[in-house]
Amino acid sequence: MSIHVRPEPFDVVVIGAGPGGEGAAMRAAKGGKRVAIIDAREEVGGSCTHSGTIPSKALRHSVGQLLAFRQSPLFAPLAGQLQLTFPRLLDAAGSVIEKQTQMRRDFYLRNHVEVVHGTAHFLDRHTLEVDSPNGGTTRHLRADHVVIATGSRPYQPEGIDFSHPRVCDSDSILGLEETPRTIAIFGAGVIGCEYASIFRNMGVKVQLINGRSELLSFLDDEIVDALAYHLRDQGVTIRHDENWKSVETHADHIVLNLESGKKVRADVLLWAQGRTGNTDALDLDAIGLKANQRGQLEVDAHFRTQVPHIYAVGDVIGYPSLASASYDQGRFAAGHLLDGQSDERLKTDIPTGIYTDPEISSLGRTERELTAEQVPYEVGHSLFRHLARAQITGQRVGMLKILFHRETLQILGIHCFGYQAAEIVHIGQAIMAQKGEANSLMYFVNTTFNYPTMAEAYRVAALNGLNRLC
Repeated sequence: MSIHVRPEPFDVVVIGAGPGGEGAAMRAAKGGKRVAIIDAREEVGGSCTHSGTIPSKALRHSVGQLLAFRQSPLFAPLAGQLQLTFPRLLDAAGSVIEKQTQMRRDFYLRNHVEVVHGTAHFLDRHTLEVDSPNGGTTRHLRADHVVIATGSRPYQPEGIDFSHPRVCDSDSILGLEETPRTIAIFGAGVIGCEYASIFRNMGVKVQLINGRSELLSFLDDEIVDALAYHLRDQGVTIRHDENWKSVETHADHIVLNLESGKKVRADVLLWAQGRTGNTDALDLDAIGLKANQRGQLEVDAHFRTQVPHIYAVGDVIGYPSLASASYDQGRFAAGHLLDGQSDERLKTDIPTGIYTDPEISSLGRTERELTAEQVPYEVGHSLFRHLARAQITGQRVGMLKILFHRETLQILGIHCFGYQAAEIVHIGQAIMAQKGEANSLMYFVNTTFNYPTMAEAYRVAALNGLNRLC
């Protein structure tokens, strides 16, 4: 395509201002490059800040505070008087989003990164056209390197009317204007389980429909069993090995028809069955790239696509699809384009944080994997109900589980279920990252932990594991 205006020159143009794009832009700018970052939203931060991680976790925190208030003996006389709606609980997320976007705007300003608002698509391998929102001026940017960090959106299969107000995905659920009495959640992955926990703790009747035989099968079996038990104990109905056939929409309810013949009626349907990479509007044909059926791009170890000066990071390349990993991918991609070579790689062991109630975090290998690999391992447990800090806070549900090699005592896996699990796991991560003898169960045995703390669970679990070797 011929260009009739002279494109604005940049060293690096980043498409998408989520975690991956931010990591790439900051690293490139600090490396002395002239950088522009393009985002379709009026505010930076990407889906992570505006429709994913930040609002959903802020909502979970608000619901947790409400639940703690209602369950506390101190506030029992007042508990029945506090009735908060779903929209009111979401309001708390608004201030967090505003603070996050302001902080990120300041990052770009301080590092002289130009922020361009609009929808970008390729004209050729070095030139992008940006259609400004609200009919503004179209801009053309030319770059030596491009980083695609456009993220993903909820997958929406054909045959379901997502324009109906009672049919939601993980983005539009945050726009509910009233609290439903009942909700059907199709998809029991991380998002489905998190929202099942949130809505049930609000008193909503929840049916969680899973296309597989168990929840979150990538987790350790003991953690999976604990999650399923506690969701059911809270009142969530879980249906495994179910596939959808059709969705009927009505003015006051929906009916989800399953292939098994079951009919699930609810006020609202939340579809939580995977995500799709945001590549369809980029005109990839113009640069000789092709996304897979889920809109994702293939990259090499340095996050380069098949066009060597064009990189891709974050959800748009698929696994692990974590905000934390996406930021590092962006930094590492920019490090490679700055120097033409880089030894930076994502760590093999990336912690997983799942914000159900109770919370889950996992790092390293599971018992199932170690058994299949014929690794001689042992297990150390610490049950939270035995910890003074858990008893003080009333957060008695949960455990820390350490998997370690029977002979070398090397830490092989950390699996945590319960209060502050996503924080607790990082202590184990620090030890697992050490080389040789420094990665040892004995660190936890010989270290003095503050008392009372949740971190003390490591000492208890380590001693429990050592006792199994006697």
